Amino acid sequence: MTPAVPPVHALLVVDVQSAFVHGVEAVPDASRLLDRVGHLISAARASGAFVVHLRNDGPPGATDEPGTPGWRLHLPVEEGPAEVVLGKTEDDGFYETPLNALLTRSGVRSLAVCGVMSEMCVSATARTAMELGYRVVMPHDAHATYDIPPAAGISGAVPAAMVSRTAEWALGDGVEIVAGAADVRFTAPTPRRTRRSR
Repeated sequence: MTPAVPPVHALLVVDVQSAFVHGVEAVPDASRLLDRVGHLISAARASGAFVVHLRNDGPPGATDEPGTPGWRLHLPVEEGPAEVVLGKTEDDGFYETPLNALLTRSGVRSLAVCGVMSEMCVSATARTAMELGYRVVMPHDAHATYDIPPAAGISGAVPAAMVSRTAEWALGDGVEIVAGAADVRFTAPTPRRTRRSR
């Protein structure tokens, strides 16, 4: 049994877009991923935690090119003061986006990260969050990626599950890895007060 983990103030849902979780190009076991991410979103909403849906804006011709069916977020969003959608063009969800400012203004000091791809956008976003001083929790069953194909003279194919686990390990001791989405608890952040000018 996993020891209880202190609750976090926010959930970052990384690139859960139709291109990656639906149809022939979906990550392996996409239905499991969607179930776990859906659980996290529901738990975060019920606790008043801050929810951010990151959506990758791919280049022309990509499966996640803006405006295409694959670009759309696959799970329902309830946009409001505590739930937002942010577009991004790089792996790191903090790069040239207002993500850090939004989290800071909302009083977020700890967060959970889930979504796709484990070794790319999920990892890059989690790493920057730690560098910025956030406490980061990553549920093992709520992020996913593709198999790595074989490379001649280097290795055979690497299964997606192994790639995801390696991505967790590569983040180092700063990240808190928990076995499942059910192990993540949420609490509402306390927004920072803005100073009034005299």
